[in-house]
Amino acid sequence: MHTMNPPGYLSTTRRTKIVATLGPASDTPEVIAGLVAAGVDVVRLNFSHGKPADHQHRADMVRAAAQAQGRYVAILGDLQGPKIRIDRFKTGKVTLANGAAFDLDADLDRDAGDETVVGITYKALVTDSKPGDVLLLDDGRIVLRVEKVVGNRIHTTVVVGGELSNNKGINRQGGGLSAPAITDKDREDIKTAAAIGVDYIAVSFPRSGEDIHEARRLLQAAGCSAHIVAKIERAEAIDCIREIIQASDAIMIARGDLGVEIGDAELPAVQKAFIRIARDMNRPVITATQMMETMITNPIPTRAEVFDVANAVLDGTDAVMLSAETAAGQHPIKVVETMARICHRAEYQIDAKRNQPPLDIPFERVDQAIAYSAIYTANHLSVAAIVALTESGATALWMSRVSTEIPIYAFTRSEETARRCALYRGVQAVHFPYSSTDHAEVNRMVIDVLKNMERLDDGDLVIITKGDLMGHMGGTNAMKIVRVGQLLGVE
Repeated sequence: MHTMNPPGYLSTTRRTKIVATLGPASDTPEVIAGLVAAGVDVVRLNFSHGKPADHQHRADMVRAAAQAQGRYVAILGDLQGPKIRIDRFKTGKVTLANGAAFDLDADLDRDAGDETVVGITYKALVTDSKPGDVLLLDDGRIVLRVEKVVGNRIHTTVVVGGELSNNKGINRQGGGLSAPAITDKDREDIKTAAAIGVDYIAVSFPRSGEDIHEARRLLQAAGCSAHIVAKIERAEAIDCIREIIQASDAIMIARGDLGVEIGDAELPAVQKAFIRIARDMNRPVITATQMMETMITNPIPTRAEVFDVANAVLDGTDAVMLSAETAAGQHPIKVVETMARICHRAEYQIDAKRNQPPLDIPFERVDQAIAYSAIYTANHLSVAAIVALTESGATALWMSRVSTEIPIYAFTRSEETARRCALYRGVQAVHFPYSSTDHAEVNRMVIDVLKNMERLDDGDLVIITKGDLMGHMGGTNAMKIVRVGQLLGVE
């Protein structure tokens, strides 16, 4: 007899998933349990901060909280990527005046910066820079124009001045910095991620599909089967977005650095286009950066933030992400509750909740054809639930690419697959360690699980997809429509 998850273990009817970054504000079992209860689907471990032991401890707390609440919460390890920053000032910060001369010196001592010069962590910035380039510091708050490069010193003029403090980031307008996506620190962090057993690993600043392939080779060498999320944050990534998406398992639209490099005015159209392209290519999408930033200190969001989250939902994003809001903010649980409420209401307001799968493209696989057929049928029939018996989660992922308000349940024997499905829009995972190969018996077991969880009533129609040889990856080749209470022992 198989074991089943307790009734009520699934998340609410909210379809858009929530990613929350862990940090000092969410570093206790009580807060993490509160985040899970509030609706977090994926937690982000930011490898830019903390030690391996810190990340392991947070992962352990998440797993304990998820198990206690009967939830599946995925763990995302986020690699730091190339650290392109200024060094430090003698006084901690300086004020730069418009029109003043200000230099970036690769040879300057780390803590010797002043109002005229500061060191840089990324020494190759010297060879990457040329007269006329525009360098953007501190997320674009400080703007410098390169006048000349002499030796290891970049001479610039301050175009937009202001206060500049230690360790702020550097971008070049239009992108083009040669820093590799995978650094030595990232290589070590990949080993840490493998030891933790993360479900996803995010690669920062990829410039091409090869950056993703390199990360996958390193993951495999470390014995890790995590899926790879490509963080789109370089201007040059735009020109090869399909190549990067194809190489990845998911993407994150990281609007901070991307907005600095391409300009804020370009971001909305890019976000909408990338969500659409990724969904067309069957990849999940995370929309990130400053979504609820004022809630770091405030108990309520601004109306602009409400619209930002809602628009991402309406665009079709799989997940929306919180960064400092939950890592360092004053209201980590409240911000998740607020975001969950906004997502749910945005989904409710969608006029055309159901659309057709892309019927004008050839299917590459049988299980893909079954997945799309199930959604098409469900959207044209009064169906209460769609169930995908899946080993890898691929069938459920394909189903989630098509808009529908009908619940999609990924029944799987693999807890790894169940956690991975936590990122897929509209998919709720159910651990289903069945052993029977009798199709009629499996159908009855599926219905019993959902009835016990109070998800079905007698007379409801349910679509079930599975394979003739159940338990084999990629084997889904059948779709069956059953009516609850009328299974009659047939397949």
